[in-house]
Amino acid sequence: MGMTITEKILAAHAGRDQVEPGELINCKVDVVLGNDITAPVAIKEFEKIGVSGVFDKERVVLIPDHFTPNKDIKSAEQAKMLRDFARKHGLTNYFEVGRMGIEHCLLPEQGIVLPGDVVIGADSHTCTYGALGAFSTGVGSTDMAAGMASGEVWFKVPESIKFVFNGELNKWVSGKDLILYAIGDIGVDGALYEAMEFTGPAISSLSMDGRLTMANMAIEAGGKNGIIAPDQTTIDYVKSRAKRPYKVYASDEDARYTRVIEYNVADIEPQVAFPHLPENARPISEVGTVEIDQAVIGSCTNGRMEDLRIAANVLKGQKVHPYVRLVIFPGTQAIFKQAMQEGLFEIFVDAGAAVSTPTCGPCLGGHMGILAKGERAIATTNRNFVGRMGHPESEVYLSNPAVAAASAILGRIASPEEVE
Repeated sequence: MGMTITEKILAAHAGRDQVEPGELINCKVDVVLGNDITAPVAIKEFEKIGVSGVFDKERVVLIPDHFTPNKDIKSAEQAKMLRDFARKHGLTNYFEVGRMGIEHCLLPEQGIVLPGDVVIGADSHTCTYGALGAFSTGVGSTDMAAGMASGEVWFKVPESIKFVFNGELNKWVSGKDLILYAIGDIGVDGALYEAMEFTGPAISSLSMDGRLTMANMAIEAGGKNGIIAPDQTTIDYVKSRAKRPYKVYASDEDARYTRVIEYNVADIEPQVAFPHLPENARPISEVGTVEIDQAVIGSCTNGRMEDLRIAANVLKGQKVHPYVRLVIFPGTQAIFKQAMQEGLFEIFVDAGAAVSTPTCGPCLGGHMGILAKGERAIATTNRNFVGRMGHPESEVYLSNPAVAAASAILGRIASPEEVE
């Protein structure tokens, strides 16, 4: 019996020829990632282990991106712990403010994560890197500490679900809509501790930015990881970025899946996930009248160049509604600079938007976009839980960048076709 791409990567990193779903295995890791919320706990646990240094100075990555630029004294102390640890252990990949980006946008851009890798991060959206054909998943801070010390981690081999997306995308439909549609179909626990493998002609036609968006939200269906087998699009993306050799894997034809789910993307409209779960996805045509107070475009889900270009396409020559705040967060400094050079910032500012340095801030209700009681936001982020972006009685609606931009203009959740 053949193996899935997830099983093959795990087997290789466990020094095995074969693994079976449900097995407990010990794997070598290629990258261990932490941020300014999760890494301080890991650093404290690491110091209890008693080792003299990290397993590999180039494979431990620290990125202060959640509460940075620091919003208060506590967040400044958190970030300082990362800075001091990185200096003490001579870490190659520590990214300070000004060079920092949102971690899950920055690592692929920098060529730090690559096809065939095993990546763990003390952040649930570490599953993003599956878009490159890596096995990547979120872990707790104690597992991160053990990974930093030993370069190894244990896993239960997950079962796999195969999602086949057939057909051609409709206008304004993106990777964000495909993953919201799938989560709406199977639910937020529909892939609990399973690998979500995305395939089919519609996936092959997606850009790398679109694929990263899809893999990013695998955790919102309970997935252990999301993954897309590398193809020419993947190789074109990584070949100029890769900092080290990598290996490409693909599922065998006779690989076993718990389910194979097929969709025709011609049936998929832009999606909007209503509060308070990502599974509450509806097509834009069924949204009705939902007035908003804030729109957020950015995050590790939709803060890449393609996302900003789409938003600019909708906003060009338009004005943000006078009672709506539109905040735009490029995912990295490189994306920030490219957007500026392409004239996107002028479009955003002329429309009445605020453009921020890269940060996770508003996505988790951290800073730079907190919602007050009773306020509603539409966001290109990945979660809309109760109180996710501020007050427990606020509401968050999830969408793609085109819908978020159109909604900012009209002051209500709207299709981009309404402002064309």
